Amino acid sequence: MLERLELLLEDKIDRVKNIHVLILGLGGVGGYACESIVRCGIKEITIIDNDTIDISNLNRQVIATHDTIGMNKTDAFEHRIKSINPDIIVNKITNYITPENIESIFTKHVDYVIDCCDSIKTKEALISYCTTNNIKLISSMGTGNKLHPERLKIMKLKNTSYDPIAKRLRKYVKDNRISKDIYVVCSDEPGIVKVTGKIPSNSFVPATAGLLCTSYIINDIIK
Repeated sequence: MLERLELLLEDKIDRVKNIHVLILGLGGVGGYACESIVRCGIKEITIIDNDTIDISNLNRQVIATHDTIGMNKTDAFEHRIKSINPDIIVNKITNYITPENIESIFTKHVDYVIDCCDSIKTKEALISYCTTNNIKLISSMGTGNKLHPERLKIMKLKNTSYDPIAKRLRKYVKDNRISKDIYVVCSDEPGIVKVTGKIPSNSFVPATAGLLCTSYIINDIIK
């Protein structure tokens, strides 16, 4: 399964094979992060989402097909993950995660967290928990209302601009005197249209953000 990746990483492949990654949010960003990190041969994954697959997800979410509409995203992803790598350990949490229950998702040792959730309060809680417990975190900022995936970058939270989610998180980090660097995937692209209701999106910007989350983890492991 990993022959091509082994040619690229050589003896460092064993480091990748032994990690446990937790992904919070399995939408447009989290789905592609899940897909790509599983294909790197990791040992264990925890997937968290309280949502079901809807017809509106078809334009951007890798798990969304007419066959999966109505399924819990965690159930659909467990099946997909196991169809890629039957040996991987899959932990499912089909629940809405809040600051009040954030600790419940860390019942096992986790090496990396990929934050793809929509709640700013939960993102803040993840930052606090992961920095306090020395868990490496990569957090996706907003990917809706954008058309240029090439403007997404992995960067430190303190270096972000334009993104309103990042602005809120920068204030949270400052107010709570968190000195550790927080890494995020963020775009410097302003919003394309004025948003008054549902946030417009596409298949390629969220997907690129998810792939960059996986890139951050793999490159951090082998550096």
